[in-house]
Amino acid sequence: MSHHADSDAETYATTDATAAATTAATTAATQGDTALPASLRALYLGCSSASISTQLVRRGLRNVAVRGVRPLRRDLPPMVGPAFTLRYVPAREDLDAYGSGGDPNNLQRQAIERIPAGCVFVMDCRGATDIAGIGSILGRRLVTRGIEGVVLDGGVRDTRAFEAIALPVYCAGPSVPPNYVGHHAADMNVTVACGGVAVYPGDIVFGDSEAVVVIPRHLAAEIAADASEMERRERFLFKEIESGRSIQGVYPPDDETTRRYTAAKERGEA
Repeated sequence: MSHHADSDAETYATTDATAAATTAATTAATQGDTALPASLRALYLGCSSASISTQLVRRGLRNVAVRGVRPLRRDLPPMVGPAFTLRYVPAREDLDAYGSGGDPNNLQRQAIERIPAGCVFVMDCRGATDIAGIGSILGRRLVTRGIEGVVLDGGVRDTRAFEAIALPVYCAGPSVPPNYVGHHAADMNVTVACGGVAVYPGDIVFGDSEAVVVIPRHLAAEIAADASEMERRERFLFKEIESGRSIQGVYPPDDETTRRYTAAKERGEA
């Protein structure tokens, strides 16, 4: 749900992202240990970008929503998976030209062939919306690779063809000029910036019809659990409002509303 309360009755401990945790997440992703457990994935698929971002804010993480991107298809289920990244720098004419995609050293093509199944392909396009970061043929290959989705703070070409395949794509919008006109793939599976948000390899990337949110890998389990509980509680609060109750005491919930919610959970009604 998209209606969220900040209850003074709830206390969420702030977790600092330590260097050790960051190193562990990056190492795991680089070594291919990126799989999201099925139980954790199921929890995320029952959440929303709004509830997840709220839980991150409660832990002191405010810059988590990728700016300037929107889904090509809003009808697809939520996207969630570990980040596999690609970093673009501005193109240079002696390296990037028509036909350069066939170069075996082309890191964009290498990344597409190396990304593990179940990952989200995140591209740092430096916010260049007038150049396509990817097209539909490469997108089709990513589908056969079994990835969960694509996020880039740049343009996408062949959008109609993309819309015909069930691959979640979050981008700045359509753009016709091909990749090599403005981009040079400089590195893969490194820390990147996408839409103003730092994305580390292995971070969990969640996208729905509203937004894309990045969750530090070491917080993935607790964020999923608390966001899932938040969604459950807010479904109950929504029914409370629909029944005619005032906002006062319900949103945020006071002790009496919390008791009703706990009782409803015990009865299997919430």
